[in-house]
Amino acid sequence: MTGYRGRFAPSPSGDLHFGSLATALVAWLRARQAGGALLMRIEDIDTPRVVVGSELCQLAELRWLGLDWDEGPDVGGPRAPYRQSERTQRYEEALAGLAAQGALYLCDCSRSDIAGVASAPHAGEEGPRYPGTCRPHGMRARAWKRPPAVRLAVPEREVRLTDAFQGPLRQNVAREVGDFVLKRGDGIYAYQLAVVVDDLAMGITEVVRGADLLTSAARQILLAEMLGGRAPGFAHVPLLVTADGSRLQKRSRGHTLATERSAGVSADAVIDRLARTLGLVGAQGLPQPGALQALRQCADLSALCGRGELRLGT
Repeated sequence: MTGYRGRFAPSPSGDLHFGSLATALVAWLRARQAGGALLMRIEDIDTPRVVVGSELCQLAELRWLGLDWDEGPDVGGPRAPYRQSERTQRYEEALAGLAAQGALYLCDCSRSDIAGVASAPHAGEEGPRYPGTCRPHGMRARAWKRPPAVRLAVPEREVRLTDAFQGPLRQNVAREVGDFVLKRGDGIYAYQLAVVVDDLAMGITEVVRGADLLTSAARQILLAEMLGGRAPGFAHVPLLVTADGSRLQKRSRGHTLATERSAGVSADAVIDRLARTLGLVGAQGLPQPGALQALRQCADLSALCGRGELRLGT
């Protein structure tokens, strides 16, 4: 194997829809074409959203498609455990290291508190920028309005990256996002912290994921550096949307692998549909049987460059 280490990291909160499958397929192709390793990591840190049995179902569906991985919760590996719910001690250690730098503070501001600050510009889907109201208090205990979250005191600087599919990007996290949460008031570790700690610990060299997470990249680069590491590269796959432009969700009817399987659609046909939707093959499609291995040999992933959204084909 080469030094390439990729990962697919689903959340076990429901059925896999075609957007998730597209990301899994591209992550698999990147790793296999590079002659590297692919890790399967279960992002179950947000326990209230976890659906019992979802992890086993998702892994079974991916294997039904023909996708495989070199490390994961079901196959083991040297960077275990591969479930985030089993890695909380590592997140706590990361927080302790940041606290020692004076880079954390406690915050009991609500969403309405933040939205009520007139000077807080909006940062896309994630709501208004946090203005740093609680930063002066640091980690000192005081009378809380509600259980406090832990926020990162974001340094003032611009982060630059070149995404493999979306191209050059730059963001001043302090100005555009503000101090972001690393641990919620209910005790759940934030996505931003967990994925950075895990990607560093597991030696991930490239993160392949959906373009809806593109705005997280700068925060994660910044956080990785503050933890004394170097962030992996990024490759954000174009989002798949329905014919009317709606985003796919795990509850989207008719756009999950479970729906396709129950209708008798073959794994080869699903791979062919995904490949054509992503523009990795022409209208002629892929040979069946053997669609996945044919795609591994012929797929030119540069076809994904500069594309933020794709309509799901039939």
